Formats: sequence, C-alpha cells, structure tokens
Amino acid sequence: MPADITLEEVWKLFRETDQKFRDTDQKFRDTDRKLDELKAIVARTSRNVDDLTGKWGKFVEGMVAPACKTLFADRNIPVHKVLQRVQAEYDDRSMEIDILVVNDGYVVLVEVKSTLKVDDVREQLERLGQFREFFPEYADKQVLGAVAGIVIEEQADRFAYREGLFVIGQAGDTVRILNDNKFQPKTW
Repeated sequence: MPADITLEEVWKLFRETDQKFRDTDQKFRDTDRKLDELKAIVARTSRNVDDLTGKWGKFVEGMVAPACKTLFADRNIPVHKVLQRVQAEYDDRSMEIDILVVNDGYVVLVEVKSTLKVDDVREQLERLGQFREFFPEYADKQVLGAVAGIVIEEQADRFAYREGLFVIGQAGDTVRILNDNKFQPKTW
C-alpha cells in the first residue's frame, strides 16, 4: 500500500465499493422482477393469440362445413354426411380431420386453415396417405382430398391443384371450389 493513502481512505473505498455492489445487486433484482413481469405478459398474450387463432379456425370451419354439401354436389359428388373434427388413434398415433364429407362411394378429407400455406398442403397429402390406417371403416370408398383457406399464401392453391386436391377459397361472404372444370381429383 502506498504511504500516502491512509487507513481511513482505505475504509472509505471499501464502503464505497460495498455500496456499489449493493446498488448493482438491487439493479439485478429489479431487472429480474421486470423480466418476470415481461414473461407473464408474453405468456398471457400467447394464450390470447392461441385462443383467437382457435376461434378463427373454428369460424372458418363453420363457413366451409355447411358449404361442402353444395360444393361437392356441384362436382358430381353427392354428399350424405358432413362431419367435423373427426379423430382416430392407431398404433400410438392420432389423426384429426377438420371436415369429413361422406357418401356411398367417396370420402373427402377437408383440411381447413385461416391462412393456407404449402406446408399445410404437404401435411394434408401425408394425412391422405395414412387415412385408411386410421379409418378402416371407409375401406370401400374412394378417398379424395381438399384444402380450404380464407387467405391462400405461397401459391399453395397451385401446389394443391397439381397434387390432385380440391382447393376451397373465399368468394364474397361464402366459399367456393377454386379448381377449374378440367380438374381431375387424385384418389387415395
């Protein structure tokens, strides 16, 4: 220790340093508290968005399901039943179908999204490939696929069309099949 620093000055430096440590600790506690508050706000917001998204999805399903009878009848697929949110389990896996359209010879799986994307179409194609495993009671029927969306992004409609799926989209205050009259659906 240099000779020109007194013991009193050393204690003063210790006290100042100790106070700075306490101030820093308080700032960390304040930051932690604010971070906890922010996490709670984010969690609440996330729950609210999930609730809203779920309600919006059910709203869109509510538009598409009643229209299916007319939409598919216009494409020479008479409809006897329209079922919503059909679920099945098989081999520790599960499958949910938003809308299932049934008649004597066909079953149409309709995946409904508020915003339809290419990945949604890919998932529907996978679902169609696995349908008979989960729903063997429809083994005697031809399986067709459809995707529906109020907003259609990333050229998902063109991809779905090329893959043999019906595409259902918004038309004013209702929905319609967007595929042209040349369209031939793929059978699974």
